[in-house]
Amino acid sequence: VPMVAPGNVQVHVINSTLAKVHWDPVPLKTVRGHLQGYKVYYWKVESLSRRSRRHVEKKILTFRGNKTFGMLPGLEPYSSYKLNVRVVNGKGEGPASPDKVFKTPEGVPSSPSFLKITNPTLDSLTLEWGSPTHPNGVLTSYTLKFQPINNTHELGPLVEIRIPANESSLILKNLNYSTRYKFYFNAQTSVGSGSQITEEAVTIMDE
Repeated sequence: VPMVAPGNVQVHVINSTLAKVHWDPVPLKTVRGHLQGYKVYYWKVESLSRRSRRHVEKKILTFRGNKTFGMLPGLEPYSSYKLNVRVVNGKGEGPASPDKVFKTPEGVPSSPSFLKITNPTLDSLTLEWGSPTHPNGVLTSYTLKFQPINNTHELGPLVEIRIPANESSLILKNLNYSTRYKFYFNAQTSVGSGSQITEEAVTIMDE
């Protein structure tokens, strides 16, 4: 098997899901056989938004021939990763380079995990929601948009409300009675807005 590890491993983080890794080629005489390529082992150490460590799954990408760089796609935003590089010949892999730590920046969050509308009265509705399963960063706020739908399914004026990130429910007051409303709800990080979740609900008729 090869004798030495690739040196001078460098990681350039391109965006929240993509990084580029560079390394110096090993001297050919240390390969001790036919140079087949380089393998990059990389794994997520932890999410920076949730300190939950879980089973670490190592991923391996193989770059054929005498390449000295490669792309690592499909990374998770706002996470800490480690990687190392090894050279490969027909017999197997050489030693690993020292582990290199890199961090991906924040991305936009996934949609809120649920949106539930309860307690209809004449002029109010209660909204409850769950935070995104993948915040992909630090949540800064939620945005709620809603509008009435009349009997011919035409949409009325759209109202928009910003809600602090630490809230998980809201009572909407001063609504019209016996009216159907459509709600659009999403979460934000400093990078931008995530995908929205929609729901409809009706205030009750004249008591």
